[in-house]
Amino acid sequence: MSTTEKLIEQVLDLREKGLAREDIAKELHVSEETVGWLLSRGKDSDKPPADVYIGWRSIGVYSQRMTHIARIFADIIYEESARSDVEIDAVMGIAINGIPLATTIANEMDLELVIYRPRREGGGEGLGSIQSNFAGVGDKNIVIVDDVLSSGDSMRKAIEFIKANQGTPALCLSIVNKQRFNEIESVPVRALLRTHAV
Repeated sequence: MSTTEKLIEQVLDLREKGLAREDIAKELHVSEETVGWLLSRGKDSDKPPADVYIGWRSIGVYSQRMTHIARIFADIIYEESARSDVEIDAVMGIAINGIPLATTIANEMDLELVIYRPRREGGGEGLGSIQSNFAGVGDKNIVIVDDVLSSGDSMRKAIEFIKANQGTPALCLSIVNKQRFNEIESVPVRALLRTHAV
């Protein structure tokens, strides 16, 4: 079975489970446009949109591997912190896939952990929410972590949420950056890998 056929199968399965297009895109690390193309596969003869499928399961299945990635991220955070002369207070994980990364980084650096759930399109007003059993963002310098930066919307929502709640977004981190930009809303973006469709 080809990667495309496997993705079509996964998209159809997730849609049957009731996930919206945006949630499917987040789950599979592809754009919403790609999800639409995969859902209409066979009916449309159009070429697929330019996108890159990202799978990092070989890292995620073992906590020791996540710890190694967290150490690389911690080194990047120390570098950016020294460059900007900003001391980091907390690490924010964007639900769902940013949470284990943020947890491991916060543990590695002995920082507070913030868990953020962005508001989904059509999901009412507001910028999302943080989980009350974890740290808040007020008066803190925050590093925002997600697994894959696709459109930048989740990071943008997190930045807006932090600012609206009297915190300071200091840095955005991801395993993979699928965009060409180096900052979002004047907040630096760093990733382990950057992809570009050529």
